[in-house]
Amino acid sequence: MSSSYYPPLPAPPNGPVPWNKGFAHSVLFDLLRVRRMEERCAQLYGEQKIRGFLHLYIGEEAVATGALRALQPEDNVVAAYRDHGHALLRGMPMQSIMAEMYGKQEGCSRGRGGSMHLFDAKRRFYGGNAIVGGGLPLAVGLALADRMKKRPALTACFFGEGAMAEGVFHEAINLAALWKLPVLFLCENNLYAMGTSLARSESQTDLCAKALCYGVPSLTVDGMDVVAVHSAVQAAAERVRSGTGPKFLELRTYRFRAHSMFDPELYRDKAEVEAWKTRGPIHSYTARLKEQGLLTEAEFQAVDARAQAEVEVAVAYAEAGSWEPVADLLRDVTTPPGGTA
Repeated sequence: MSSSYYPPLPAPPNGPVPWNKGFAHSVLFDLLRVRRMEERCAQLYGEQKIRGFLHLYIGEEAVATGALRALQPEDNVVAAYRDHGHALLRGMPMQSIMAEMYGKQEGCSRGRGGSMHLFDAKRRFYGGNAIVGGGLPLAVGLALADRMKKRPALTACFFGEGAMAEGVFHEAINLAALWKLPVLFLCENNLYAMGTSLARSESQTDLCAKALCYGVPSLTVDGMDVVAVHSAVQAAAERVRSGTGPKFLELRTYRFRAHSMFDPELYRDKAEVEAWKTRGPIHSYTARLKEQGLLTEAEFQAVDARAQAEVEVAVAYAEAGSWEPVADLLRDVTTPPGGTA
């Protein structure tokens, strides 16, 4: 079913890119790293090298790329289950991510979490959360801890629009507003909560209105435009750091692949998917760079080759990884005999 609550599909972003060539190319590299890694994951899933659930971010790369570049290393990041791009761009090595996908003990969660449970405390990346909306209360708790410890940090929480139908969203944003906590709520609105369009699941489809009713300043952003995302998140993050309380951004984006690898995708028209692909975040950004003389086709090919080479190194690392020994299967699950809880 078409998501008719959306306004007519706007033209692809075509404004000037306000960055120097070096920064612009590094952003392109990040977009391509996420895309090529996920394309390879889809292939590996078909080969049964990756099993379980796999939720691809293909089409939504501009959100994580633009947002994470606007954050600081001391900030906390909480993501949902479509988390591969967020983990990678937060600094988690691609080898660690791929090994986790394979279920190998060299993975970031020792192979126990898989696709939906990427985690790296050293980089302040707190999931990967499989439960819809599960990261929202964690984000508020992290922000409260930072407030109590007087840490100059914010917590950025990524979640889908489907999470806004959960009671935990309202509880979390209410507490954050009430206590003026440094939380940046980043809603990745890709139109469909699994297979249900927003118009069919929620009576109020203006997501900013939901945040505004708690007194939280809110803004809708073109989530297919990496420049717009970076600018909006940078400005919102500065306001959160100033101590004025939480902020909310609705990042309107679109996934080009099905909800997960198990999804038969019967709920949306192929024409709708193809229409959104004309606004693809990588080719629209690349076109702008070329138009401004900041990128040649040869330079694009070179950046893309670097991304693909990184993917192949990560796959080789995962292939060479090892399975957790059977003797360790109860580790961190049960208390050893004679141990203490």
